[in-house]
Amino acid sequence: MGRTGPLVGAALLVGSLVAGCGGAGDGKTRIAIGLFGNFGYQQLFEEYERDHPDIDITDRTASYSDHHKNLAAHLATGNGAADIEAVDTGYVNQFKQNPEKFVALDQGLKDQWLAWKWEASLAKDGTQIGYGTDVGGLAICYRRDLFEQAGLPADRDAVSASWPTWEKFVETGRRFQASAPQGVKFFDGGPTVLNAIVGQAPVGYYDKTDRIVVGENADLRKGWNLVTGAVADGLSAGLLFSTPQWNTGIKQGQFATMACPAWQMAKIKDQAPDTKGKWDLAAVPGGGGNWGGSYLTVPKQGKNTDKAHALAKWLTAPEQQAKVFANAGLLPSTPKVYGEQSINQMTSEFFNNAPVGKVFIEAARSLRPQYQGPKAGDIQTELGNAMQRVEQGKQSADESWAQFVADAGRLAG
Repeated sequence: MGRTGPLVGAALLVGSLVAGCGGAGDGKTRIAIGLFGNFGYQQLFEEYERDHPDIDITDRTASYSDHHKNLAAHLATGNGAADIEAVDTGYVNQFKQNPEKFVALDQGLKDQWLAWKWEASLAKDGTQIGYGTDVGGLAICYRRDLFEQAGLPADRDAVSASWPTWEKFVETGRRFQASAPQGVKFFDGGPTVLNAIVGQAPVGYYDKTDRIVVGENADLRKGWNLVTGAVADGLSAGLLFSTPQWNTGIKQGQFATMACPAWQMAKIKDQAPDTKGKWDLAAVPGGGGNWGGSYLTVPKQGKNTDKAHALAKWLTAPEQQAKVFANAGLLPSTPKVYGEQSINQMTSEFFNNAPVGKVFIEAARSLRPQYQGPKAGDIQTELGNAMQRVEQGKQSADESWAQFVADAGRLAG
């Protein structure tokens, strides 16, 4: 969900932390599922437990970074993993390097998913380690009321037309900032914007031989220069995605736009329910793109792998993905549901009745997937750290870029 492919920092949501994952004195089988952020699963858990009275599901929800670090440690030691573990798209390549650590999932379900989604979690030996949950898609969420106060057009079609490219996005931001309400910045933080730009490039942090190419990637450096220029012009609130400060920024209206995958809508609703109707949805500059999306894996070290596998398969089936989209706004990775009227004609009252189904389904269908190398998630974290150093005045743009290239290079070892 990443929600999921979040940048740095935490989706600081804490679920019930459970030590054991086996059977219990009441005769029920405990299935623990390790998550990060809001996967929209609570109602599905209750439904599954009603239909399977011998199953008791518990969730272990941690921050994005901590979740993946802990999973890596649990797999390395052979102990401590949940029965089902979610993995973000930025980390799935890392974990599929060791397919022997996971239960091999059902190859017969291949056609259930978008082709690129299935391939991304397929190990080189042919083992499928993860069932796809959501895909991110990409749009721009923006505050209509703040645009109006700054004297800019607020209609979603006009807003979309104002920024066909990221350069035009920054130009719009300069116009906004010139008349912005006091204390309000155009976008949340440089790392979020840069992440969206990087995600549209043909090549990201790796080439397909798993060589880290950040230092020679002209598209990445171009995006870096554009965003650090916008930071220098005062367009950024300097907030790091999904931190407590970022959450406060949403509540207090400290910024007017943010890069917005489908799962972002749930975060905005959770953090700022009083802003209902003030938000809207516009097209992302550059056309298309993706941020995040996740997988459910079944580590072999679990005590109930068969029942865990059955639950993971059920949670990611098209019918359940459609329910999650309706309840939490997470876009399905199973195209079977895209033709359903309840999905493709879905609107969001919270986002001023924006046609969220149409916007995000078109994004999913037109997505040109980018290859993710083994440490893509860690490199993304380093890029966010680099941008933060610039925003906080700790380094110049050139100094921080040089450190980022060096830090990313060390991850190759």
